[in-house]
Amino acid sequence: MSSPPLARTTGPVSAVLLSAGLLLSGCSSQPASAPTAPATSTPVAGETVGSGSPSPPATAEALDGLTIAVDPGHNGRNSRNPSEINRKVPDGRGGTKACNTTGTATAGDYPEHAFTFDVAERARELLEGAGAEVVMSRADDDGVGPCVDERGQFAGEAGADALVSIHANGTADTSARGFHVIVVDDAVHADVEEPSRAIAEQMVKAFEDAEFDPNPAYGRDGVVARTDIAGLNHAEVPAVMIECGEMRNRDEAALMESEEGRQRYAEAIVAGLEAHFAEQ
Repeated sequence: MSSPPLARTTGPVSAVLLSAGLLLSGCSSQPASAPTAPATSTPVAGETVGSGSPSPPATAEALDGLTIAVDPGHNGRNSRNPSEINRKVPDGRGGTKACNTTGTATAGDYPEHAFTFDVAERARELLEGAGAEVVMSRADDDGVGPCVDERGQFAGEAGADALVSIHANGTADTSARGFHVIVVDDAVHADVEEPSRAIAEQMVKAFEDAEFDPNPAYGRDGVVARTDIAGLNHAEVPAVMIECGEMRNRDEAALMESEEGRQRYAEAIVAGLEAHFAEQ
C-alpha cells in the first residue's frame, strides 16, 4: 500500500503522513545500554501514576510561527498487512529494517497506535493554540505505515523546526514503569545531534514536572542515545522519540487508557517544546 502525500495543517484540520514502527520507536525493545532491560481518529483533541501538570510555558510566544512535525507511532491496520509492514527499507546507515511494526498494547487490549494518535491530536491542538503550524505523519488511525525511513524524512520535507515521535513501551516485565526519551547517537546528519539532545533534556524536565517518572532501565537522566532507530537516522531536523510509559504496567496502562492521562502526556510534550524554543 502506498503512503499518502504529505500535508500541512494550520487549524483544527489534521495534516498527513507517517505512522510508526517498533523499529523506529524502540517500543517493546531493549534499552541500548542494557542487554536484558526491560483513540479515536478525530481531534479531541494499584498506585496512581502522578496527577500533576507541566510547568506553565516559559513564554507564550516560544512556539509562535514555528513548524512542528508530530509522528504518532504505528497505525491501526498494520497488523492486517504483514507483507507491507515487513518489507525492507533503508535504515539510514547503509542497512535495512522492516517498514513498520504493529506496536504494543495494554492488558486490556488498548493499542499503542490508538494511544499515540490520540496524544498526538491533543498535542496538535495545543501547539496550534500556541501559534505553531503542525504537520502530522498520518491523518487518522485507520491506515498502514508509512515506513520508518519516511517517518524520519517527512519533517525535513515539510520544513519543520523539530520532530516529535510519540510512542509507548511494551516491556514484558509488568513491574517496569516510566518514560524515556530517545535521541540519535553519532548522527548521520551531524547538525541535528546537539539540538535533539537539548529538546530531549527539556522533555525530561517537562515530564517530571507533570509527575511522570523516568524509567531507570534506560539511563539515569531519562535520555537514551541510539543508532538503530531508522526514523532518527533519517531525520534532517532536530528529533526526539518519546516512550511515554510502559503499557504493560497496570498503573501506567490505566493512565494511558484515560482521557485525563492522555491530555497530561500531550501537555508535557508541548511544555517540553515550549521550554526548548524559549531558550533559542
